[in-house]
Amino acid sequence: MSRLIYVDHIEKTFTTDKGSSFTALKDISISVEENEFVCILGPSGCGKSTLLRIAAGLESADSGLVTAAPGLRIGYLPQNPDFPAGRTVLEQVFAGAGEGTAKEYEARALLTKLGLEEFDADVSTLSGGQKKRVAIAGALLCPCDLLILDEPTNHIDGGTVLWLEKFLGKYTGALLMITHDRYFLDRVTNRILEVEGGRAYLYEGNYSLYLERKAGREEMALASERKRQSFLRRELAWMQRGARARSTKEKGRIERYEALSAQEGPQAAGKLSLSSVASRLGKKIIELEHVDKSYGEQVILRDFSCLIPRDARIGVVGHNGCGKSTLLKIIAGQVEPDGGSVERGSTVKIGYFSQECEEMDLSMRVIDYIRQTAEYIQTAEGKLSATQMLEKFLFPGDLQWNTIGRLSGGERRRLHLLNCLMAAPNVLLLDEPGNDLDIDTLLILEDYLDCFEGAVVVVSHDRFFLDRVVDHILEFQGEGRVETYLGGYTDYFETLSSNLLKKAEREEPRGKTEKPRPEDRPRKLKFSFKEEREFQTIDGDIAALEGELAALEGEIEAKAADYEALQDLLARKEELQAALDGKMERWVYLNDLAEQIARQ
Repeated sequence: MSRLIYVDHIEKTFTTDKGSSFTALKDISISVEENEFVCILGPSGCGKSTLLRIAAGLESADSGLVTAAPGLRIGYLPQNPDFPAGRTVLEQVFAGAGEGTAKEYEARALLTKLGLEEFDADVSTLSGGQKKRVAIAGALLCPCDLLILDEPTNHIDGGTVLWLEKFLGKYTGALLMITHDRYFLDRVTNRILEVEGGRAYLYEGNYSLYLERKAGREEMALASERKRQSFLRRELAWMQRGARARSTKEKGRIERYEALSAQEGPQAAGKLSLSSVASRLGKKIIELEHVDKSYGEQVILRDFSCLIPRDARIGVVGHNGCGKSTLLKIIAGQVEPDGGSVERGSTVKIGYFSQECEEMDLSMRVIDYIRQTAEYIQTAEGKLSATQMLEKFLFPGDLQWNTIGRLSGGERRRLHLLNCLMAAPNVLLLDEPGNDLDIDTLLILEDYLDCFEGAVVVVSHDRFFLDRVVDHILEFQGEGRVETYLGGYTDYFETLSSNLLKKAEREEPRGKTEKPRPEDRPRKLKFSFKEEREFQTIDGDIAALEGELAALEGEIEAKAADYEALQDLLARKEELQAALDGKMERWVYLNDLAEQIARQ
């Protein structure tokens, strides 16, 4: 494989409103080769989007180099596309793809697959999800060798995420992206770069392998630190016994001690901390009865009834623009229904985590934004001030005095989440919490919701989050119809698939069934002699190949600076991976055959 782009020792520093500076990217290096699908992970505000813009040539670094292959073509999808008023959907797609690079029928076909058919609509009037799909169409139509996608799954519905997942599964170019959708990440990527504390760590494999290898790296770092501390204690005891720097040997020992003392141990990354702070909730919660809601000719809800109990964990799904956010606003009392009633218990205190954070004043300081909701809050740890809660939410002192407008998209979402929780709600309405929140924050939010003593209604296309949090799904089916399903997203999807299969079976034409002739009857399955031998040894073959790959990984890390040796090692790794993939395919086939034989 040939290298397409190399970002070499990049550094980037930003200045806060109070004049202090912080380094977002410190000595970051990453390369992308042909057919590689690389994802960048890290907490909000760590510089991920900045790194993508530098790689795309849209922003400059303070130091370091970006080296691209001659004639490299790059397609870029921004995190929050901003379109000029007066431009049609088709015109915007061609602007994103580059003039003259795509045919109109190709653009129309792709937009239709993405669920957009109003090709002449003004892009400035579209919803956030529709704008994102227009931007995706422009990026995917752009003929390029390297596709750079910044949060491609934000603001789009689950069906579009599945379509994009399948599209990228067949994509022949290279990919560099940021995403916090864990199912999407697990199924699409083959390398992960984690940016943490201004530094970068590279992992081969998808999200599942990344979790395993990150845990191993952190354990090794802690083990090394324990050894260093043990050595320092022994050397300190030796020096305190009165050692004198009389000989060369003793001087060397003292110098080794001083050098090790000066080393920094592994720094624990900042961890967001949440504790349940819900207000008391009575028996009566929220009940919607025969609710109707329309906007012009678009029917959102028709004769919709729903009881939200105190321990509700409800997920809401459906295509973009179907009315999911409207339902949350009706529950919250921000939008009145056209018909029907919404009754809320006297003790209900709603926390509404909106999708766009539209109520934020970007000129307001972070600390003032939180203080306007509450100066103090009672938590499981005791009474905490707004400043202390901000620190728990990874907003250190200097950042608290920054204006909201200078925060990253993910930092704003995290701040908005804290503001909701500072009011100690007992009913949480979460509108697309997966948009812009980093994976670490999502994990903590999921744990928080496990302990939250109140009702939760969440609109989300994040399949992992829904599987983790909810036990009921409300699906908007169009024309005001809403269907209820038990379980999380996977249960809902399996039920849909099963229903479609049953429908197809019912619609099959019923012809006259003929008794099968002897020659038409299926033959009894069995292993061939060669397959039986292969079935007995294949587990050992796979284990051996995995062992070789693991050993090779160690060599690659050790010789990262030796470019010539590294090329040979990477070529050997590609051969071993291909052999392992082939063995895994055979393992699946042989195991399936063994199960079929056993069922005969």
